[in-house]
Amino acid sequence: MTTTRKLRLGPLPKTETVKLTFACPASLKAELERYAAQYAQTYGEAVDVVTLIPHMLEKFMAGDRGFRRTVE
Repeated sequence: MTTTRKLRLGPLPKTETVKLTFACPASLKAELERYAAQYAQTYGEAVDVVTLIPHMLEKFMAGDRGFRRTVE
């Protein structure tokens, strides 16, 4: 029996969006796709990589103490 662990990202909130385009290495895209698959398995909701990226970046920036000190 496989136990599914919660992901650090958590369920995604509904937010207003602005389009942003960026390039990344193929290896990162593959990792993001694996994360999206794990997200779908964990939360029972399929989500594409493009939807996950802003939430991942927001979570990363919120946890960056050095950055937080400069903006607070």
